[in-house]
Amino acid sequence: MKLYVDEDLQSRELVQSLRKAGHDVQTPLELDLMGNSDAVQFTHAIRVSRVCLTRNHHDFEDLHYLVTQSGGSHPGVLSVRQNNDRRRDMRPGQIVNAIKNHESVLSSVTNHLVSLNDWR
Repeated sequence: MKLYVDEDLQSRELVQSLRKAGHDVQTPLELDLMGNSDAVQFTHAIRVSRVCLTRNHHDFEDLHYLVTQSGGSHPGVLSVRQNNDRRRDMRPGQIVNAIKNHESVLSSVTNHLVSLNDWR
């Protein structure tokens, strides 16, 4: 899967785990997009046809609805909800497994917002 990992979720460990699992990954740090708004991040992901992976569920939910309700299209958004509880929050390996689980059932996330927490 071609992924764009939003800056709120990017970590060396996650990016390496995703790449090791065979995903094509871009990050804001690599593209000099750090500090830009979620709208800029999402626009980049759409422009280069990458699924956006984010922890910022609510803001990307709004962006998802804006795009789809106005007749547009996007490659998809995968969100990771954080509870600020280390026992419940998803670790990089769990995120990779959740993507694998989702892909085994549904081949596309185009125009969808998917919470990976439901796919552990």
